[in-house]
Amino acid sequence: MKLHILGICGTFMGGVAALARELGHAVDGSDQNVYPPMSTQLEALGIGLASGYSAAHLAADTDVVVVGNALSRGNPAVEHVLDHGLKYTSGAQWLSEHVLPGRETLAVAGTHGKTTTTSILAWLLESAGRDPGFLVGGVPENFGVSARLGSGREFVVEADEYDTAFFDKRSKFVHYRPTVAILNNLEFDHADIFPDLAAIQRQFHHLVRIVPGRGRLIVNGEEASLQQVLDMGCWTPVERFGLDGDFDWTARLHAADGSHFDVLHRGAVVGTVRWSLSGRHSVMNGLAAIAAANAVGADLSRAIPALSQFVSVKRRMEKLGEARGVTVYDDFAHHPTAIRTTLEGLRARVGSARILVAMEPRSNSMRLGAHAAEIAPSLAQADAVVFLHRPELAWDAGKVVSALRGEGEAVPGVDELIAALAARAQAGDHVVFMSNGGFEGAPRRFLATLAG
Repeated sequence: MKLHILGICGTFMGGVAALARELGHAVDGSDQNVYPPMSTQLEALGIGLASGYSAAHLAADTDVVVVGNALSRGNPAVEHVLDHGLKYTSGAQWLSEHVLPGRETLAVAGTHGKTTTTSILAWLLESAGRDPGFLVGGVPENFGVSARLGSGREFVVEADEYDTAFFDKRSKFVHYRPTVAILNNLEFDHADIFPDLAAIQRQFHHLVRIVPGRGRLIVNGEEASLQQVLDMGCWTPVERFGLDGDFDWTARLHAADGSHFDVLHRGAVVGTVRWSLSGRHSVMNGLAAIAAANAVGADLSRAIPALSQFVSVKRRMEKLGEARGVTVYDDFAHHPTAIRTTLEGLRARVGSARILVAMEPRSNSMRLGAHAAEIAPSLAQADAVVFLHRPELAWDAGKVVSALRGEGEAVPGVDELIAALAARAQAGDHVVFMSNGGFEGAPRRFLATLAG
């Protein structure tokens, strides 16, 4: 079968492409924005990439077009598919029909931490000898690819609540029919498609409704919004995790930055984690993944010690390098809570060293201003912030800058941002680039500027 994937450089669609190729299908695709890490992975797999959504990129012998959820009516490729009656499907539907049948699916849902938690879970199962398949919305460093079939029974999938496609407005995760579902957290996001938190909770309940009674729900016990989801109806055994309360799974910290902790299951220590991750949110992600691995019978005595070799996902506080005594990180930030917890984790690790943040408010919710009032508080650990304030942003950058605890400024372009950071950075500083897009290569360009 020959597939053309529209939106192939998205983290999810790139994973679908890799799985289709592994199954022996011919695959190519197109995207408006072609940038690493997904473009690098696809090129390494020999998958052809075309820039832009021209109908000319759709070969006459294409059997099915897989449409990413970033595409909508009016897109020239979408209009070509419809006008010519080509067979089309969504990435989530293709996955559910061609990869998941016969597998025990473990789905990782939540507003934050999905990619990291999915990667941790896949690594735990791998370390327990289960050879899982997986699809992660990023590139886990331990595996070097965002998706693989695996020979084992389990398939781990990052389960996104965003809508499936222009022709299917359900959340992607309802297609996966998991045996085990992690509900990691739940806050308002995706303001472009959800009017309020209740609308997202309804989608999460659609997921809860399809987890079988023989399965398991692994739920963040600290989140009232998730309890409200379960109160809508629940037919599956629930195990809760958290740090501040009496839960099935909890942790005893030995290091304030979360790099060393005991894992407790119903009060009994089942293992000790020493790893390179930091922050309270990382401990929570780890607990969720460990609980899910246990739910499918993985040997935790083998799996938990292997977390010392776990390397986080590319662009999740990925350390790019050092130059002139300045350490540079690339982080896939999209929501104030994720920004806050990431910087708190870094602060716990670096102590009084200065933290500088370069931020591109790029997600739909950020651009619409849905989180504008929360941005400054989320940056409380930063000593200085430089915003890339593009003209299309719908909120007042000046108001956000004036509310920062540390220094701040807004600039109109990436060149100006790099120059502003270079003028501020000093030996011993930690500079974090935060964007859920390509950021025009700003992190590596800044590192090169320092080095050159």
